Amino acid sequence: MIRIVILGTGNVAKHLFDAFLTQKGIETIQVYGRKRSSLIYFEEQTNVTSDFSKIKKADLYIIAISDEAIAKVSKQLAHLKGLIVHTSGSVPMTALASETRRGVFYPLQTFSTNKKVHFREIPICLEAENELDYKLLNKVASAISDKAVRIDSDQRKSVHIAAVFANNFTNHLYHTAQEVCNQNEIPFELLVPLIKETAAKIEYLSPFDAQTGPARRNDTGTIEKHMANLRSQNHKDLYSLLTKSIQSTYGKKL
Repeated sequence: MIRIVILGTGNVAKHLFDAFLTQKGIETIQVYGRKRSSLIYFEEQTNVTSDFSKIKKADLYIIAISDEAIAKVSKQLAHLKGLIVHTSGSVPMTALASETRRGVFYPLQTFSTNKKVHFREIPICLEAENELDYKLLNKVASAISDKAVRIDSDQRKSVHIAAVFANNFTNHLYHTAQEVCNQNEIPFELLVPLIKETAAKIEYLSPFDAQTGPARRNDTGTIEKHMANLRSQNHKDLYSLLTKSIQSTYGKKL
């Protein structure tokens, strides 16, 4: 039995907790949270605490908190013998206290409250300082995911940057599209099938080959009409910047 303590009570912590609950051979023996009220989600199914001195002995401690608090929290665990990992995409493994056994357990996914995810499909990026600790992480990751991947801190940093482009920036563009719809009294729901199809295409086409639209075609007439129609200067700036980027990408093929 692999005994796990999760430190954190946010979305990542909750989704990991739920994923571990269904696995034989893995037990989340405790969840730590700064505020007692934030532990309500966990307390019916495991031990909870807000006191570092009461953290139980475990094989694996998963720190699932904000990036800026990782180093500070890891120092509170320096006396423990178990493997200590964080779940951040952008924080290096070396941010953890040097006197501990260190590693990274980074699920490459966006997590939201009350939105279930299929962990089997989620890549989990792993890193450890020695092979035995890596094998432990790989065993835990493989219990909940079919995509455990060994990635070092430099690679993970780049993956996180790519994820920001693919997820965070894309979602912001959805928000921008919704603003344009709202300004013109058009239901945003009309775009949902288009969004789904665009996402589905990259399963069999590269993003380069899947690109369509006026910038890809160098349709300057349509581009000028769109720019004239946009009401917000922020929308105009975004449209112009992305159009120039697409034109630059495909410039040699126009």
